[in-house]
Amino acid sequence: MSHEPGRDEELPPGQRADILKERIYITFTALAVVLALRAHAVSAGEAAVSLAVVVLGTVLAVFVADVVSHIAVHEALPPGAELRHMARVSLGALGALVLPGVFIGLAVADVWEIETALRAASIALVAALAAIGYLAVRRVRLPTWQRVIVLFAEVALGLLVIGLELLAHNL
Repeated sequence: MSHEPGRDEELPPGQRADILKERIYITFTALAVVLALRAHAVSAGEAAVSLAVVVLGTVLAVFVADVVSHIAVHEALPPGAELRHMARVSLGALGALVLPGVFIGLAVADVWEIETALRAASIALVAALAAIGYLAVRRVRLPTWQRVIVLFAEVALGLLVIGLELLAHNL
């Protein structure tokens, strides 16, 4: 899930956790937007702009929150290495947009219908959440049955979030 193979594994556990959390947040955010777009009749261009604006806004908000919380706790700006880590975590999460962006781009180019693109984006984002969960537990020192339970719980909670998002859009 990193830009360079093995690079995330070399980071301290806290930094790896930051990267994982941000990818999950952004993937859920993108999924919420895609589900909302599927519930409304939108053009491919509107879908592309909506998804980009919401996800970029979320990434920037998380980056600002990281910087401000650091200042509040440490009473100083983050040092260069920590600021770079914060930026890497935030910007790296944009990888969640690759497949949805490609699918919606196909709709913008009139290769696909927007409904097809949004359905494919939804499936890709749910698959990404499952893959992130798998990558998170694959090397954990737990018995296999406990890793399966953790992965199942993540998928169940993910489906609950999706259900709540759909419910909110139907109210």
